[in-house]
Amino acid sequence: QVQLVESGGGLVQAGESLRLSCAASGSIFSINVMAWYRQTPGKQRELVATINSGGRTNYADSVKGRFTISRDNAKNTVYLQMTSLKPDDTAVYYCNVLVRFTTYWGQGTQVTVSS
Repeated sequence: QVQLVESGGGLVQAGESLRLSCAASGSIFSINVMAWYRQTPGKQRELVATINSGGRTNYADSVKGRFTISRDNAKNTVYLQMTSLKPDDTAVYYCNVLVRFTTYWGQGTQVTVSS
């Protein structure tokens, strides 16, 4: 069993920055992929960024150049550094990890960006 605890969400003004953290704990042998998703009420969940075990990253077009995903393997933690935030970035952000053949979800953290 793997548990994910997210932190770092909050209310900021457009143009400001936030860093989200997601720490994994439990029965972890290896984490293949770590990712961040976001969801706004009435819309489907959107994949924001991924990072694999080798450090390769991928980003949604809407956040390229503004968001950076990183991981600390020693701490089993994934981060999402968000800069130049826009009101459209407002959403609940969820971390997700792939451990062997099972995916796990964080509880979600609210990010609200005011104009």
